[in-house]
Amino acid sequence: MDAERVAAQLAEEAGVRLVVEGPCAGGQVGAAFVRWPDGRRSVLKWRPGTRLEDLLAGPVAVSEAVRAAGAPVPETQLAVQLGSAIATVQELLPGAPITELDSDGLDQALAFNELQAGLLAERPDIPSLALFLREDGPGFCLHGPLRAHNRRTARLDDWITTVGAEHPGPLRGDDAVHVDYHPGNLLAVDGTITGIIDWDGAGRGDRRLDLVTLRFGVHGDKPDSTVVARLDAVLDGFPDDVLRPLWAHMSLRMVDWAIRHFTPAAVDHWLALAEARTD
Repeated sequence: MDAERVAAQLAEEAGVRLVVEGPCAGGQVGAAFVRWPDGRRSVLKWRPGTRLEDLLAGPVAVSEAVRAAGAPVPETQLAVQLGSAIATVQELLPGAPITELDSDGLDQALAFNELQAGLLAERPDIPSLALFLREDGPGFCLHGPLRAHNRRTARLDDWITTVGAEHPGPLRGDDAVHVDYHPGNLLAVDGTITGIIDWDGAGRGDRRLDLVTLRFGVHGDKPDSTVVARLDAVLDGFPDDVLRPLWAHMSLRMVDWAIRHFTPAAVDHWLALAEARTD
């Protein structure tokens, strides 16, 4: 994201003049800290290939439902269509991204996940999420890279598409689902989670997808073994017909992304985790 250009477009299209302070750390598309004329600080984000009505009816509606339930979710203060992209300005919450989730942080993350249960039961207008187990996702969850990379990744894709045939989508359930629930999207101050950010892909479905995502998210170079064991125990308690499609989705998502964007060592890193629960 070219933050200065996006801020200039916002000034022209919406009459909102924001001062860009600098980029936020992390993220694949980019975000920047901005300041309103009255001195308030917020976060400017840019999402290409998105329609405003889809964003408001999906991710923004989900995040607002979770925020209303008591979770520390940033308010969307502004959303404007800029050509084929959307610029959003979101509330800046206190805290810094968690670099390594410990047991206390896991307790909080699990509690916030419980808040998401059934939140969208009265919102049938919010779309259900797709897992893309038999077809490609929009720029992620691509099957071709797994088919072409090597025999191991091709075998993984065979397993993923088999699971997809057994469990055709979309994802069932009326829970709010974050979709990218990993430690880097959890802000904390002195060990207390103060923000859950980056709801850009959120939708309706089964909140347990976020716990599978979290399990992949703690699969770092030196993960906390206690946290890993506790999360594995949580996942072991899921019914097989719930866990298999959720695990297949995250396996596809992470291995595909690693093939296309990271090193061969990173591919092996994610592939080893993915294979841990295939049969």
